[in-house]
Amino acid sequence: MARILVVDDEPGIRRFVSRALERDGHAVTTTGTGPDAIRLAADEDYALIVLDLILPGVSGLDVLRTVLATHPGQRVLMLSAIGDAATKVECFQHGAVDYLAKPFAVAELVARVRVRVGEPRAAVIRRWLRVGPVALDLQRRVATVEGRSIELSQREFVLLNHLMQRAGQVCRREDLLADVWGYTFNTSSNVLDVYIRRLRSKLDADRIETVRNAGYSYVAV
Repeated sequence: MARILVVDDEPGIRRFVSRALERDGHAVTTTGTGPDAIRLAADEDYALIVLDLILPGVSGLDVLRTVLATHPGQRVLMLSAIGDAATKVECFQHGAVDYLAKPFAVAELVARVRVRVGEPRAAVIRRWLRVGPVALDLQRRVATVEGRSIELSQREFVLLNHLMQRAGQVCRREDLLADVWGYTFNTSSNVLDVYIRRLRSKLDADRIETVRNAGYSYVAV
């Protein structure tokens, strides 16, 4: 059983989420304001905080910053109706471990919570992601190739992070378009191909492979 804090200004969402997590065996505390979330996080030790972005009093992003400033190992899963890539990147930069956009499937939320509460606490504060000669600074949004620094745009960062986290696996076009751009339709858009070309021009061109009729794969070695 894990202790979880759910922060959302909508009473219906708080009830829905807390019931689902309690059925999964967790002990859940809820609140609807940013100041209360900061106070509760300071007074109790939670395995995970499920945090909305739009809150009265103090925004969810400010709650995230404040909590992690005093408890840098705290796991925070953002749960918000704001699903654009720039907002996700900002939350990840400030230390969130996961981000789930509303509306969401309760089964997916429960599954994500199970994964996050089961992670070693030290994994939360990891800064660098390294695969082969490429290292990704998860805080500064900069890639280095054999020590050479490469600046990335927000979407380039999110795309490269997605690929590197799944190095050696096939990343499907529809998953990339959904996670990086929020597209759940128009999966024939060529925006993904444009950004892949940009990344290839900044990295070793052979680092990202095209998987015919499927998507792309980041070479793991």
